[in-house]
Amino acid sequence: DTVVDKHCVGGLPGNRTTPIIVPIVTAFGLTMPKTSSRAITSPAGTADTMETLAPVDLDLKAMKRVVEQEQGCIVWGGSVSLSPADDILIGVERAMDLDSEGQLVASMLSKKISVSSTHVLIDIPVGPTAKVRSFEMAHTLEHLFQVVAQKIGLNLSIILSDGSQPVGRGIGPALEAWDILAVLQNKSEAPQDLRERALILAGNILEFSPKVAVGEGRKIAEDILESGKAFEKFQKICEAQGGLREPPVAKYTHSILSPQRGCVANINNRQLARLAKLAGAPHDKAAGVELHVPLRTLVDKGEPLVTIHAESKGELSYALSLLDQIPEIIQVEAGE
Repeated sequence: DTVVDKHCVGGLPGNRTTPIIVPIVTAFGLTMPKTSSRAITSPAGTADTMETLAPVDLDLKAMKRVVEQEQGCIVWGGSVSLSPADDILIGVERAMDLDSEGQLVASMLSKKISVSSTHVLIDIPVGPTAKVRSFEMAHTLEHLFQVVAQKIGLNLSIILSDGSQPVGRGIGPALEAWDILAVLQNKSEAPQDLRERALILAGNILEFSPKVAVGEGRKIAEDILESGKAFEKFQKICEAQGGLREPPVAKYTHSILSPQRGCVANINNRQLARLAKLAGAPHDKAAGVELHVPLRTLVDKGEPLVTIHAESKGELSYALSLLDQIPEIIQVEAGE
């Protein structure tokens, strides 16, 4: 039987495609038991975001039940203890703010084998402030993945994607969850970059199926999303995991305004993620940063660039103090 999975190497704030991909792929009829991680060094992991929408701390028995019922799940890998050695290492990495290549490959593939995946798609975002900063590094990682996958008999497909800027608008568990809901519900204000990324990745996964010709996956994925079947499936998966809920909203917000009229020339992913963490993410689920202006957007002087969301005034002022140190998290170049 074909059991599919995906993994994103990470380093891109807001790149929360999994909760959109799993319902598309399972609505099509493929099995996708997705175990996701909590944040290691980022403002949110998929498990943190998903937890604002439904329970994710399921044990193996509960996970199996959900997958048998709905063909898929989106649960926290640590609660299932599929890869206990990795769980220990992640604890060390989180404390030391580490993320090494060999560990990354071993960590990811060990989890895929443990849920008996047969076909896995890996997304490697490449960009100057992403985790993988050059195509040279991406190809090294790609090679590592391929060699190990071949040895363990895993069918692997790898995509190198644009990692130059955050994805979606929210950075932080609940803010990312609102983005996901907007995409799944086909809302006009849904972030199109998140939608497009999810469709490309879901399309590639659908092409693992013998029923789908190469190049046709994305269109099928889009049909499933637009028909409302993906959102319907998402609701069923959430209910099976213990119930769909509404993500929380932060008590305090503060918008950072553009100092001048011009064009958004640069966005520092790492510093933006740091800003969201100082605001309280992922520990405070509603905390984080909302990005209003993607790269190359024209902005007026005084227009909001980002809004910081925090649960306490203290954390809000913490985050603002970072901006005093590095005001150029979002760089606006003057011009008409």
